[in-house]
Amino acid sequence: MYLKKPIWSDGASATPENPSESENGEDTDAAAMVVEELVTSLNTQRLYRELTLSLRTGLRDACAEFSFLRIRGLRSLLKTLRSVADSDSIIRLFSHTQTISDLQLVPVLFRHSLKETEDDRVTSLDHIFSVEPMKLTSPSTDAEVAVALRVLEGCCLLHPQSTVLAHKHGAVRVMMNVLSTRGVLEQGACLDALISILLDSSANQVDFGACNGIEEVAMLMRDKQADENLRLRCGEFLLLLVGHVNGKDRSPIASVNEDIRRLLGEKSASLIWAASQFGSTRDPEQRITALHIQAGRVLESLDLY
Repeated sequence: MYLKKPIWSDGASATPENPSESENGEDTDAAAMVVEELVTSLNTQRLYRELTLSLRTGLRDACAEFSFLRIRGLRSLLKTLRSVADSDSIIRLFSHTQTISDLQLVPVLFRHSLKETEDDRVTSLDHIFSVEPMKLTSPSTDAEVAVALRVLEGCCLLHPQSTVLAHKHGAVRVMMNVLSTRGVLEQGACLDALISILLDSSANQVDFGACNGIEEVAMLMRDKQADENLRLRCGEFLLLLVGHVNGKDRSPIASVNEDIRRLLGEKSASLIWAASQFGSTRDPEQRITALHIQAGRVLESLDLY
């Protein structure tokens, strides 16, 4: 979503060259304020119209029967979310759109791209004896699942209330299935999306514990035959889980430290706990770099264990 400069903005800040020569300076200031408020209102309305149009266009393709069309829609939605993240005011507009059922992203993701294959089982043969042809939908490809998870991650980060919708669609169970059955591309996106739906969501944290989520991640991390980058991503996931998700009082996954110690050993658990206590004062780029380094150290300690 790349917005053009509105035609009315050129004169928005126009003021007399010599205000002192104005017969009534106060009236001029008041008029300028009215014009500025009008321009701000027009800008907000324009942004909202463009945002809703972008969402509707992406959602239309994301509901298509063919995977290549759904991928096109998901990529469009992901591009929109990245544009939304650049401005706090547009984030507020996006949050408002997610209160409108026709514009909500999460339900569409789980009804189409993240739909489990069991949902496609034929339970009736009535279509054989009717004149109506059976509607067939192509299964989700690996690329489609990966992009859908990125859209889910961005949506939950920009609009935390979307985690409630994700919980209603059994998000944690679906994502743990992706983590255990899909390829490296989807698994990496799944780990990032999991963090986003676990933040400030006790319901999703309870589901994560019920699905033995830490055991699944630890098993991938301990598998020396697995992709090295995926193992590093597992380490980053555990660092974020301990430092940000579990750092709150009465967390449903309060036993995460004990579980990590049991699954990965005392040395790795101590490294994860110590590393998760720092980094809050660094800028975002430094935090990301530090996270990579710390995950690498945890992985090294695990290989030596």
